Amino acid sequence: MTDLVVAGARPLGSDAPVDVEIADGRIAAVVPAGDGDRGARRIEADGRTLLPGLWDRHVHASQWAQRSRRVDVSAAGSAAEAAALAGASVVGRDEVVGMGYQDALWPDAPDRTLLDAATGDVPVALVSHDLHACWLNSAALARHGRPGHPTGVLREEEAFDVVRVLDDVGDDQLDAWVGDAMRAAAARGVVGVVDLEMRWNATDWVRRVQGGVDSVRVEFGVYTQHLDRAIEEELRTGEVLPGTGGLVAVGPYKVLTDGALNTRTAWCVDPYPDADGDDAFGLATVAPEHLLPLLQRATAAGLVPAVHAIGDRANCAALDVLAQVDPVLTPDGPRRGSIEHAQLLRREDLARFAELGVVASVQPEHAMDDRDVAEHHWAGRTDRAFPLRSLVEAGATLALGSDAPVAPLDPWITIAAAVGRTRDGRAPWHPEQAIDVRNAIDASTRSTVAPGERADLVLVDVDPVAANAQQLRTMPVAATLLGGRPTHLAL
Repeated sequence: MTDLVVAGARPLGSDAPVDVEIADGRIAAVVPAGDGDRGARRIEADGRTLLPGLWDRHVHASQWAQRSRRVDVSAAGSAAEAAALAGASVVGRDEVVGMGYQDALWPDAPDRTLLDAATGDVPVALVSHDLHACWLNSAALARHGRPGHPTGVLREEEAFDVVRVLDDVGDDQLDAWVGDAMRAAAARGVVGVVDLEMRWNATDWVRRVQGGVDSVRVEFGVYTQHLDRAIEEELRTGEVLPGTGGLVAVGPYKVLTDGALNTRTAWCVDPYPDADGDDAFGLATVAPEHLLPLLQRATAAGLVPAVHAIGDRANCAALDVLAQVDPVLTPDGPRRGSIEHAQLLRREDLARFAELGVVASVQPEHAMDDRDVAEHHWAGRTDRAFPLRSLVEAGATLALGSDAPVAPLDPWITIAAAVGRTRDGRAPWHPEQAIDVRNAIDASTRSTVAPGERADLVLVDVDPVAANAQQLRTMPVAATLLGGRPTHLAL
């Protein structure tokens, strides 16, 4: 029996409208418009474009949910400006958390004493735009067990330790904020996210779904600090957790092997300008000889690897290690794993993604954020930065996402950046590495509009094939269905 008909919708790039019949959460039939079950409940598409539901393949849900509730220092063009923004926010507060500073091109350096002068005795912690650094004043350093730190700037694991504490705001409050964020994502056509928050996500997401956070599907990541627990609980990538109505599944095992370009910790073949010493090439936060046994242990337990690698040297090393790891058999078939970001690549590594079956999980909006930083800190090589078209032409599988809160959890912003390589009216950055909209949508979906598929669907007011980059960025979404259940309706 048909539960719902999406009537008069046009599949992507088509002028022939169809009716989509939905039963028991799946697409039962796709028939010419007017031939659908007339007795079923209907959503009149009125010629709107119908797509599979969109996925964001890399988010940090807790941090994204808190982003709008923190002090925004992203507009600061110097350390002094960021300190002043923080200082203006301390009145009447017993703690300030800020987000979004980007210091790679600042004329001055962030320093504890500068922040102290602006903020006084109120603990202040500013988290960098790329999430790989934190800038703390003396009061915050003392609160987080690091009194007397020479600069107040913490990078990589030290920064992650602080962020984990900052994110701990209590389950009820955080769940409410995450619920708001996921409903907003559904309004942009999102039906699923891969949550790579540095938490024990299994308990979080079971609790959230049972508490009514049910607007998206979730695959959650596991980090090394929780690997023993995941193995003991026999969590395997792709398996659905009981008590979640089929909405929550185990995701990948996540390992960070280097840092980020803006923090100058991405591990690169060539040194950073004006850098010297052991860190001149960035950081190998998990060296290849340590990465291999970690991945072997995880894959033997049924967890698919997701390896963070941004620098070209880190990507090469990650591919070398993944080549030595057996694919994991999941409910969707064998999977070797992904490289998260795949941002800066050697030309000789492009084809290896396809040869090894490693997914390139990329966040195109980062190219818009990082273009000026890359032109300075990776000068002369930026034709190999975010090389989306080269990856597609090499046969690699792309999976697109936001890395929210680094970029907004909005797949249309992601798609627009991949297609247009531009933002804010600037000339496209390396337009030769743009991909077409069909490739971008394919890399942002997990299903098709066909009988037997989940009825995870989205209706949009503008045909993406005919849209320019700005129209894609602001795409009006008319409806989102999750298993045939509307999670957003604006008809």
